[in-house]
Amino acid sequence: MTLIARLRIILNDVDPMPMRQIEVPLKIRLDRLHEVIQAAMGWTDTHLYEFRAGGAAWGEPDPDGFYDGPLPAKKTTLQKVIEDTGARTIQYVYDFGDDWDHAIRVEKVSGVIPGVSYPRLLMASGACPPEDVGGAYGYEEFLQALTDPGHEQHEEMVYWSGGEFDPEEAHPERIVERFAQIAKKWAPKPAKPKAVSLD
Repeated sequence: MTLIARLRIILNDVDPMPMRQIEVPLKIRLDRLHEVIQAAMGWTDTHLYEFRAGGAAWGEPDPDGFYDGPLPAKKTTLQKVIEDTGARTIQYVYDFGDDWDHAIRVEKVSGVIPGVSYPRLLMASGACPPEDVGGAYGYEEFLQALTDPGHEQHEEMVYWSGGEFDPEEAHPERIVERFAQIAKKWAPKPAKPKAVSLD
């Protein structure tokens, strides 16, 4: 039986705190879980990432092998990390410059619901900060400049953010759309019919 993990993801050190409650297959590979988190939060997948639990780390190993980096994320699953480390909360760090620190709490494991597509969004609150804003501190400065017309960087930040940034708005409809694209991409491809010889 396919098992489903309910996860609560929060972005630490940010106010208002972005939160996403999602469901994914328990046997999802970590590289795919990374893709789901990027879609759920609203990141653009333009930086390195790392999952951390039980003193171990998983991510994208250095292709040149110059340093002992994380274990390969595509060679392990969420289930294996939980079983091997005993962790119920896994740390996910994205963009080692801005250092976005997420806590992923495994809330529940249950059976798959027939007819439901995974990954699935259950709840979302708070906006994802813009990429390259300068981490939690830079985001705080960005929000101050954005909301204060008298701030010396107000016009610059309005222009940089497109003028439509609301820190309270999670845009769940966009997350659902991105999840649907992921589910379609990961769906098993139909088998090609075998060629039959007429000889």
